[in-house]
Order: sequence, then C-alpha cells, then structure tokens
Amino acid sequence: MTITRRGFTATSIAALALGGWARLGSAQAGDSYRNEVPGYGPLKADPAGYFDLPEGFSYRVLAKAGEVMDDGFIAPDNFDGMGCFALPDGKLALVRNHELSLGSEAKGPAGKDAALEARLAAATPFDRGQGGRVLPGGTTTLVLDARGEKVLRQHLSLAGTSTNCAGGVTPWGSWLTCEETVVAAPRTGTSHGWVFEVPAAATGLVAPVPLKAMGRFRHEAAAVDPRTGIIYQTEDQDDGLFYRFIPKVPGKLAEGGKLQALALVDGHRDSRNWNGADFAPRSTRAVRWIDLADVENPKDDLRQRGHAAGGVRFARGEGIHLGRRPRGGVEFFFTCTSGGLGRYGQIMRYVPSPVEGKPGEAKRPGRLELFHESTDPQLMDYADNLTVAPWGHLIVCEDRTGSKINHLRGVTPDGRTYTLARLNADTELAGACFSPDGKTLFVNAYAPGRTLAITGPWDALRAS
Repeated sequence: MTITRRGFTATSIAALALGGWARLGSAQAGDSYRNEVPGYGPLKADPAGYFDLPEGFSYRVLAKAGEVMDDGFIAPDNFDGMGCFALPDGKLALVRNHELSLGSEAKGPAGKDAALEARLAAATPFDRGQGGRVLPGGTTTLVLDARGEKVLRQHLSLAGTSTNCAGGVTPWGSWLTCEETVVAAPRTGTSHGWVFEVPAAATGLVAPVPLKAMGRFRHEAAAVDPRTGIIYQTEDQDDGLFYRFIPKVPGKLAEGGKLQALALVDGHRDSRNWNGADFAPRSTRAVRWIDLADVENPKDDLRQRGHAAGGVRFARGEGIHLGRRPRGGVEFFFTCTSGGLGRYGQIMRYVPSPVEGKPGEAKRPGRLELFHESTDPQLMDYADNLTVAPWGHLIVCEDRTGSKINHLRGVTPDGRTYTLARLNADTELAGACFSPDGKTLFVNAYAPGRTLAITGPWDALRAS
C-alpha cells in the first residue's frame, strides 16, 4: 500500500448511517464496475451513500477512528490489514493494523493529549521519533461476541512501531504485523522495517520484539504454511521480491531462521508484465530459492542484491493469503498492485513443492502462476489486500487512491471477476477477513478509519 493517501469528508446522510446497520435500497447500480460472472448480482445503492452491496446484504460499522477505547487510549486512524481469530471462550478477536508513520502522531493512540502520551511512553513502546513522541503505528485488538455483531472490548495491542501495513494470521493464534517502511535513526531512535508478533488473546500491550531474521524491508503481508511453518512475505516496491522465511523452530519465530528470495528455474527475473511479455497470464513456471545474506539490510539494498543473484521482481507485492487445493495441499495467492501492461494489477499463485524447504526440492520444485491480470479497471483496479473465501473464491480489496470509489472484487477459481461491494469514498478498502464460521466478512475503510461487518446470503453466489 502506498504511504500517502487522501481522506474524505462524510456527508451528513452518511454520518447518520455509520452508527449501526445500514439496509440497502434498490437504486440503480453505477457504471464503476462490470462483472464477468453474475456473482451476487448488481450493487444496490446504500441510502447513506457510503457502502453499496448486492440485494439482501447489509453492513454494520463496528468501530471508528477517534473513539476512546476501553484502555483509555484513542483508536488510531489509517485502518489497514486485519486478521480474525476464534478465542478460547467462544468470542472473536480482530487484530487490526494502523498505517501511521512519523509525523502522524496526532492520529495515533494518544492524539493531542499530553497525559495519554505520558501513559503511552511509560508502557515501553518500541520507538519514538525525533520530537520524543511515541511513533503512532501499531495494532489494536477488538474482542467481539461469537456472532461478530458487537464489540465487547477494544484496546491497543502494539505501540511505537511505524507504518503497520498488512500482515498475516498464524496457525498458533497470533497476528504478524508488518512495517512498510525502512525509516531509521536519526529520524527515529532505531531502525524500522520489521515484522512483529501480536497474540490475538493478549488483553493489553504486548512486548514489541522485532523479528529481525525475517528481514528488514518495506514489508507488506505474510502467510504461514501450517504444514511446514514456512512464512511467505511480500514487499511493496515496484522492484520488490517475494520472500520465504524458514524458521529454525516452527512457531517460534524469535529463535531465527533463514530468509530466501524466489527465483525461476528458467532464469527469467521479471514478473511485472509492464511490456506485456514477461509472463503469460495463466502460465506457470518452476521455482528455485536463493539464500539472502545481511538480511537486517542497513543500506536498504536487499531487493537489489536479491535480484542480482537471480530473484524475480514483482510490481508492488501486497496482500497474501493461504488457500487449500481441491485435491489436498496448500497454495498462496498474492497481489501485485501495479502489475500488467495497463498497471491495473496482478494476482499470483504459488504452489509449494511437496518437499518445500527440504532436500529434494530442486527435483520437485514449487510453481509460480500468473493467476490473474487485469486489463480493465472496471473489472479490477489496484488489487491490494485479499482473502480466500470459505467457498474458495478470492475476495480482493482495491486501493486506487484518488478514484473516489474502491471496490471489493470476487475472483473465481478460473480467474473471472465479479463485484461484491463499492465504497463511495476517496480511500482504500483493506483488511478483508472472514469470521471462522464464514458468515461475516470484516473489512476496513482506511481513513477516516471504519471497521465494517458484512452479512448476507453467501450461498446465493452465481459463478457461471
């Protein structure tokens, strides 16, 4: 995701709806989208003018930036990546990123309140900026009832980090939150560009421990293979790489491991298709992995060194999510926001080797597929965060800053698209994730931050 974004000014009618459920009327769907398959049918205009959904669907605003949370801190703005977890007592937790960086302290958990700032500083946050204020990025955790309809508690769970963009859930019940920045001293007290782990069940601030062996770069998102513990990571740069981290001990990331970059067996080193010829859509290529050195990357040259060694360049790697293959095994889908000849975005699919990260991998390599490439912004425009729906389709958030409209798109297993929702605001959609029972889709509007819960007739999908 880009660091600079515009907000929007809500109209008075939109403000009335943002406190609860909004029922959808039957106004004419606009021309901002077209569907390749029917999906859930045309969008119906939200009476509040904010968030359009198909007939039968509704949304609820669960939380807003600027609210006073249960721990007394202010809900930070810039809602970004998010994960949903089942808690042991039957409740749900949403762990939510805040993409706030140096200079945005007024939008952070202390706002402009000196007493709150003093409390925050005393809570051992990760870092401060030159002005002495705690850096405003981090995470908040929302505890919901079992149906995902009501917020029971909301609190700050990670503080003092910067530009927390996306991340990923782990099989052991934590959220990996990723810093999309490489800011360092003297602008800040220490270097940034790390991954941090936030247990979903934590009831307050967690110790901010940077997982340095996972690399320092402009992190976007992460996804874990539950079979091996290997973690795949995207990098939000026009010339970024795709990484995997093989931990020494699966599930214990602070104990270190090995960082590698994806390369292709055929030696090709560009997937971006800006020339229309790098990578044919729906084609696959065999993969190899390159060991990386000096992964704490003080010169911010890790991606250049990796590319020189054979690593493939990707056009702004964004969200990544685990999928299950129909005949067993796993696969990973990740977006490249500015890929393709029109730079409308790509979706890649990586299928790991049956012996991923082990001897014999070279004889049975993993494979990379260009799963989807948009040629029309009305079908898909700037694919960003994504999730895999319970029915196996992708649900993709758009991030076209300045468009005044962004959509949630569905993508079928054969790569055709449909439109699930439209946000009528000049801000991105982010953090899409489903409740464990598959009945509720949670998503964020970036700024002013809103966390939405979407329900409806999910079984009414028409994919042909």
